[in-house]
Amino acid sequence: MVRDITLTEALDLQQRQSYTLVDVRSPKEYQEATIPGSLNIPIFNDEERAEVGTLYKQVGKQAAKDRGLEIFSQKLPSFIEAFKQIDTPITIFCWRGGMRSKTAVTVLDLMGIHANRISGGIHTYRQHVVQCLEEPFIPQLIVLNGYTGSGKTRILHKLMEDGFPVIDLEGMAGHRGSIFGQIGVKPNNQKKFEILLAEKLVQYANERYVFIEGESKRIGHVHMPQAIYEKKEQSPQWIIQLPTEVRVEEIISEYEPWKRPAQFLEAFQHIQKRIHHPIAAQIKSDLETGQFAEAIEQLLIHYYDPQYEYSVARFAMSGEHVIQAKTVQEAYGECVNRYKELVK
Repeated sequence: MVRDITLTEALDLQQRQSYTLVDVRSPKEYQEATIPGSLNIPIFNDEERAEVGTLYKQVGKQAAKDRGLEIFSQKLPSFIEAFKQIDTPITIFCWRGGMRSKTAVTVLDLMGIHANRISGGIHTYRQHVVQCLEEPFIPQLIVLNGYTGSGKTRILHKLMEDGFPVIDLEGMAGHRGSIFGQIGVKPNNQKKFEILLAEKLVQYANERYVFIEGESKRIGHVHMPQAIYEKKEQSPQWIIQLPTEVRVEEIISEYEPWKRPAQFLEAFQHIQKRIHHPIAAQIKSDLETGQFAEAIEQLLIHYYDPQYEYSVARFAMSGEHVIQAKTVQEAYGECVNRYKELVK
């Protein structure tokens, strides 16, 4: 017998660590977006799902059902065995709480493995995410700004390690927010980005202040939800200011350009026309010969700094918002001190 529960009930059971959520959709669907913390035990792999879907469209529902049953029956032993490895009660979901999750729950029940099913599937979770991204759910933010290479990402990661509330937008997007930002990282799609963001907003619902980086509306392949963007723009802006040579070292440490020199050259081609020709030619030459420090310094001076000058100057008009430091570690310490003063 299929036992349906609501999304709220499922999340509550998961939070109390008394239930395991299992996504029975295909691996590709699972990778694109799922409920955080869920396992993936798919009824169909990506190719099988595509085959059944094509049959449904071109032949009809019954033909798709018959083929789906034929495929699934061949993998029943391994499917059942995967669920036997779970040592907690189970809640299953698919896209809309339809055929796949119903089939899974029914088969498991016949084998003596009892499981609930989320009514409405992950589609209801998507609605939950959209609600969480509205203004009433967004806490007060502290926005870290500064020129490229100011150590903002490293400071945020250190704050997270030390237990401070942080929303890492670049980490959620899988992109560092610059023309070179996709190098060495795996980008997320909009749905997965919003799911990760909503999860953090729920986690920090009772925090007085949450740290966030001063990103633009677009971060790589994803867009910041409008309510988050507006709240960020209206929140206190802390401007990290570091010496240029420290910023160069920070960028080299983060990107490790010697590991992917061809990708850096390819990315540079997208912006070289925006830089005065002799300087652009020198930057290209430096990248080709592995003179990364020289190339990055020229990129900062002639491309990135002019781009950010207006926005940084706008927030830095009041000196009380500026964190002038000689090192990233020093800037981190000042962020912690200011935060502690705020929450007294």
